[in-house]
Amino acid sequence: MKMSMSRKRNAKQSSYSIARLRSELAHAVRAAESGEAVEVTRRGRTVAVLLGLPEYDRLRSERGDFWTAYTQFRERADLEALPTDSDEVFGDVRDPSPGREVDW
Repeated sequence: MKMSMSRKRNAKQSSYSIARLRSELAHAVRAAESGEAVEVTRRGRTVAVLLGLPEYDRLRSERGDFWTAYTQFRERADLEALPTDSDEVFGDVRDPSPGREVDW
């Protein structure tokens, strides 16, 4: 998959060839500092991405396991207060028929 998470998050995006980047590095760094994902290309193919420090830190941060994240979510969200009825939400998900008959 060619599109990364940071590219999806940032609406603005710049692209520089290596040759152009040599002369416009300061501009590219300013763009990255402002939140843009700056692509660096060689012969038309992306070979690197220049990111601002906050985005880099976000991507490098240690993430907990699923259960820890789920538990933290449950602590923050009051799910009982949501106006949902499980029968209404999941009522048509499972077919109530007994299924097909099988000859043994």
